Amino acid sequence: MAFTILEGSTFCISDEAGNLDGATCGFFTSDTRFLSRFVLTVNGARPRLLSSAKVDYFSAAFYLRNPVAGGLDPDAVTIARERFIGDGLQEHVVVRNHARRPVELELALEVATDFADIFAVKHHDFTLGDPEHAAPLPEPVPASMEDGVLVLADRDGSEALTQIVFSEPGEVDGGSVRYAIALEPGASWALRVDVVAAPDGRRTSPDAVERRFGGELSRVRSSLAAWRMQVPQLRATWDPLALAFDRSVADLASLRMTDGRADAHLFAAGMPWFMAVFGRDTLITCMQTLLFGPELARNALTALAGLQATEDDPDIDAEPGKIVHEVRNGKGADAWFPCYYGTVDATPLFLVLLSEVWRWTDDAPFVRSLREPAMRALAWIDEHGDLDGDGFVEYRRRSARGLVNQSWKDSHNSQLFADGRAAEPPIAPCEVQGYVYDAKLRTAELAREVWRDRELAERLAREAAELAARFDEAFWCDARGGYYALALDGEGRRVDSLTSNIGHLLWSGIVPEHRLDAVADRLMGDDLWSGWGVRTMSAADAGYSPLEYHNGTVWPHDNSLIAWGLARAGRWEEALRIVRRLVEAAAHFEHQLPEVFAGFFRLDTPFPIAYPTAARPQAWAAATPVLLLQILLGLAPNRAMHALETVAPERLPSWAGALRLSGVRAFDRPWNVALDDGRVRVEEAVAHVGP
Repeated sequence: MAFTILEGSTFCISDEAGNLDGATCGFFTSDTRFLSRFVLTVNGARPRLLSSAKVDYFSAAFYLRNPVAGGLDPDAVTIARERFIGDGLQEHVVVRNHARRPVELELALEVATDFADIFAVKHHDFTLGDPEHAAPLPEPVPASMEDGVLVLADRDGSEALTQIVFSEPGEVDGGSVRYAIALEPGASWALRVDVVAAPDGRRTSPDAVERRFGGELSRVRSSLAAWRMQVPQLRATWDPLALAFDRSVADLASLRMTDGRADAHLFAAGMPWFMAVFGRDTLITCMQTLLFGPELARNALTALAGLQATEDDPDIDAEPGKIVHEVRNGKGADAWFPCYYGTVDATPLFLVLLSEVWRWTDDAPFVRSLREPAMRALAWIDEHGDLDGDGFVEYRRRSARGLVNQSWKDSHNSQLFADGRAAEPPIAPCEVQGYVYDAKLRTAELAREVWRDRELAERLAREAAELAARFDEAFWCDARGGYYALALDGEGRRVDSLTSNIGHLLWSGIVPEHRLDAVADRLMGDDLWSGWGVRTMSAADAGYSPLEYHNGTVWPHDNSLIAWGLARAGRWEEALRIVRRLVEAAAHFEHQLPEVFAGFFRLDTPFPIAYPTAARPQAWAAATPVLLLQILLGLAPNRAMHALETVAPERLPSWAGALRLSGVRAFDRPWNVALDDGRVRVEEAVAHVGP
């Protein structure tokens, strides 16, 4: 079992006893592993586990009992390891003698690191440690004691240093620090270990480390407290919803990070290997969480505008106006790219989020401030996005090291025909055409209402209507009761697998009225609907597997957008079925929805089956319960009235129970929402006056 704690882009993966010992364990920051081994022993043997758990997302505690080694009786001694992650790692070790006689023991800490880049470590996770398929990791570097600090220096020419400070002097032997401990009955012994990562090689001192960590814990706790005060408070009789929402609040707090190129809090994509800004993931997560207020969405839009491509650079799949796909630091940037632009959907989604923030805030100055990035995004869609002039946005990799598939289903084999054949690029994904349609309609509204550019508004509205008609003709398949193809391939042929992507089309609004029933029926039919959620691919297609990353699994964020689309189309029964089943699925994952889980039929398994390498927490999965709550209550902003309102059915099903949601922010005012006897009420919160 892996234990992961994190703060910002710094995180630690250990085993359940707190040891860092294994191909994927470590203390990471700047996309680099700064500690690959951190193992505690007593008399040369590892203590036995009593219990361990996270305390908060940034701290954990491990409680151990002594091994029967070196003359120690069973359970004579306990060892507590309390660990905190801030800018660095701090651990408090406390040894207690529970015996009725004095004890003597040797406690040792073995430390090492290889300064591996995050992609090399990640590869060992995704190959499940199979040495035949995972590249060898760098050899650990030797340690040296310098002015009371144990230093591990990178050997590959970088300036990176790992510096470890021990509060008590010990016997240093290479990468081991040993302590001879004698304890009277009932006595205890304590040690504090501080681990500081220095990507730039900056040296530290024991006094500086003590001052640094003294303020770090207070800072992180204050940040979490402020976040919890900022987000809405939920009380619900449907316990799985209340618990999933509370877990989402904590997980999303843990995924906030500050990128060095964007001095603002943003959502990282996911733990552990995606603690970085991902354009698509960040944008969708922000849309899912506008119930929390607009700040993170504004930060994301501003930061992504600053990272918007300005030049044509095939090596990083960049073109002017394109929104970034992924941002990396340190050795991760050396192994991959500092900024990589291989995504076809982040650019229209940038425009969709800009509009959605405006609809929740009526913040015209903010929209005016981003007019130029928005215009560049529109220009990219028209000038670079359509590779073959057929009126659709496509992708084709230009970078030799880039992603082969550049839609949200970006695994190498995600674009399959129904018979299992792989589609050849350029690929025009169906959902991206929906995003472009929605982006143009929304930007037309911004042009008309905020920028006061009627000519632009009319052109964009006309282009959206033309795209909708062209899309329906090109992508519609009459087979299987009617559905939209996954994509068009390089020869303009329909990639005719039946996939969850068609639900995104409902969300974007590109589906005409006369197709709504067919699309809803395909989504909820037995071959796509697993009972826990909509699968990524139909079980009737040749490429289907319940354990294939994008070809048969269930993705919570995917389902949240599908439910949003069904609700938009007035298909409330189907939308609420997704809400209910996903919340029930979360209960089987300790109320923490993973990035993805297996697509087995619900009737065949008593609980949803975990996917072995799924990220947890992962931003858009963590945000899913927040959006599901919004969908359940039918909450939507009314910009004309500067009000939050509900568009939910007149009566919700009894399983939804009763709830109170307080402190939803829209139009710079708090709103309270209640659900009683199946009816939803929304009221502006009244400020408390007087004693």
